[in-house]
Amino acid sequence: MSTTKKALITGITGQDGSYLAELLLQKGYDVTGIVRRSSSITRSRIDHLLDRGLNLHLEYGDLADSSSLRHMMTRVKPDEVYNLAAQSHVRISFDQPEYTADVTGLGVLRLLEAIRDYNNASGAKVRFYQASSSEMFGAAKPPQSEATPFHPRSPYAVAKVMGFWQTVNYRESYNMHASNGILFNHESERRGENFVTRKITRAAGRIKVGLQKNLFLGNLEAKRDWGHARDYVEAMWMMLQQEQPDDYVVATGESYSVAQFLDEVFGHLNLDWHDYVKIDPRFYRPAEVDYLLGDASKARKKLNWTPKITFKELARVMTEYDLDLAERESHAAAFNGKK
Repeated sequence: MSTTKKALITGITGQDGSYLAELLLQKGYDVTGIVRRSSSITRSRIDHLLDRGLNLHLEYGDLADSSSLRHMMTRVKPDEVYNLAAQSHVRISFDQPEYTADVTGLGVLRLLEAIRDYNNASGAKVRFYQASSSEMFGAAKPPQSEATPFHPRSPYAVAKVMGFWQTVNYRESYNMHASNGILFNHESERRGENFVTRKITRAAGRIKVGLQKNLFLGNLEAKRDWGHARDYVEAMWMMLQQEQPDDYVVATGESYSVAQFLDEVFGHLNLDWHDYVKIDPRFYRPAEVDYLLGDASKARKKLNWTPKITFKELARVMTEYDLDLAERESHAAAFNGKK
């Protein structure tokens, strides 16, 4: 009988999902990712894994569809389930609050029920990780720890609070090994281009090579605790290796403003961001979250987790990646122009 561990990941085509899949495959897991059926295929973050003949499989499913989740559990028979899928853009959640609540909030409940049913039917003890968010703290005074009361300030944050408490409730009601990772902002070169850090590095690279003139942003004074996603997925895995499930804040313990991120990125390219950045009121949230700063003492002590990539290193890696992307984009434009 095989002793290979099986993991099921929702949101595998996203930033965190791709890094987590890499980590689990390196550890010898058999990994299945849930993907939604759509008219366009967006698997660029995991293409390098699919092409290497690894134990990585993709199945169609959706957090909005209970039956697909139940079927997935019986087909895959996972040892661990990582729920990373969500409508995860805070500003967009104000425009699509009902959809956000359905997928980001109720989707957690549907997945927990699917796991509970599978456990009851098979006698399995599936371990569950829920991707919770620092946005749940919202207006709470920093630093924020596991003991800090939630004060969500967006439909996304409210939905994440629901998912958090559903996870706690299933742990306490049904003795499930279910843990919440309250992750503070974590970025990378795989971050979606509509998130502020990647929006900045992408624009800076294009400005440097002459493809773009301006960058439009909202609140530059918002402060965030920024780490690298590669470090944070390691903490996810560590949580499910513990004998007892629990909830953990995952953060660097340092906070920087959007303006300070601009300083790092544009400074690395020998540019002054004040010459290019313009404020656009459209990018302000109806309710702002001004200051997030995580206290990850519990994760450091109990999981022995520490972030390896600094804020400056994060900004540098993202900037160089997007400068290279912009240079290739510029060369392609020039080549097509000559044709």
